[in-house]
Amino acid sequence: MITVNITKHLESAEGALNAVFELEIHDGEFLTLFGPSGAGKTTLMRLIAGLETPDSGLIEVDGEVWFDSRKKINLPPQKRSIGFVFQDYALFPTMSVKDNLLFAAETVEQRRNVDELLELIELANLAHRLPSTLSGGQKQRVALARALVRHPKIILLDEPLSALDPSMRQKLQDELSLIHIRLGVTTLLVSHDIAETVKLSDRLAAIELGHIKRICTPMEFFSPQTLSGKLQLIGEVLKIEEDFPAVIITLLVGSSVVRTVVSATEASALCIGGRAIISSKAFNPILIPLP
Repeated sequence: MITVNITKHLESAEGALNAVFELEIHDGEFLTLFGPSGAGKTTLMRLIAGLETPDSGLIEVDGEVWFDSRKKINLPPQKRSIGFVFQDYALFPTMSVKDNLLFAAETVEQRRNVDELLELIELANLAHRLPSTLSGGQKQRVALARALVRHPKIILLDEPLSALDPSMRQKLQDELSLIHIRLGVTTLLVSHDIAETVKLSDRLAAIELGHIKRICTPMEFFSPQTLSGKLQLIGEVLKIEEDFPAVIITLLVGSSVVRTVVSATEASALCIGGRAIISSKAFNPILIPLP
């Protein structure tokens, strides 16, 4: 369990903010910090990592105190069991892919696991390449693998996919989800992308102006869209869940998340990440795949 109860004075485009962050993160959970730019999402992540210092409060991880203003405890970043993936990857340009991972290793066992991590991110064949020769998606995989080298208690992801094109972003979202499931490491993601949040998160913490306004599942947070019989909308398919004899489809329509029930035949033509027209047939929507 990760307990955060801290304050921090912030300067933002909205002026001075006295931020108050209170939340508990469950072991193995994927939690997204969701909200507009300047809300304090990245600041909260940096405070947990030890890259910035809270004005007051407590940060405790699995019973270990990382920060306590009353007891004057403030562990430096290197003493905190974290892996941080930045927006700009922060790879060493003169080191190969493998050497970037080896540099992060602290023990012999961690160095031995580097090859396994390269296999996990499907970059073993590029182990000796320099970062400058990699695509954006490949660099992001290397950055993620490097963050995992020390087997951290928490992975911190600061909008790691925001610079990628939509198809690569979707692919890495799938890979990130699989890695999270396989390793079970507690993951904290900064995002303001609705589709990404719904796809990856167990819960989200909605942040506005330096305050956590709500913590809940993505489906509880994003209001469903009500459709009339004369309305047709285009949405992106986020999830396809079998619920025999029907199938539940989750779509992103504009800024709203829509869940609807369709037949197995209708669902068979759909794919995650694909687009579909959602309309109504009496009170039951029809989903029509788009090319």
